Amino acid sequence: MGERHPRLRLDDNFASPIRFSLMAALLDGNELDFATLAEILQVGDSALSKSISHLHVTGYVSTRRGDVGSRPRTWVRSTAKGERAFTAHLRALQEIVEFGGQPHHS
Repeated sequence: MGERHPRLRLDDNFASPIRFSLMAALLDGNELDFATLAEILQVGDSALSKSISHLHVTGYVSTRRGDVGSRPRTWVRSTAKGERAFTAHLRALQEIVEFGGQPHHS
């Protein structure tokens, strides 16, 4: 049997469009606050909070809490583990496109 199909290397943690988009927004070491992420991703607070929590449990993002003036804020950034996982996921997606319906042999 030839090489495994690249879809088998997809990371289910990025199956949610919100989590996928969240990781894309955090590429290149971006650290963004919760409100900015909600605006960029055009998603409600509850859905964003659940996505951040999921990725935090996996070790793919870290959060930092602080205050801006008298208002509490939460900032989110991807971890090195999260960057590696997301990059591998993107590579697998690209290989799926390249793989197409063609037989693939090593």
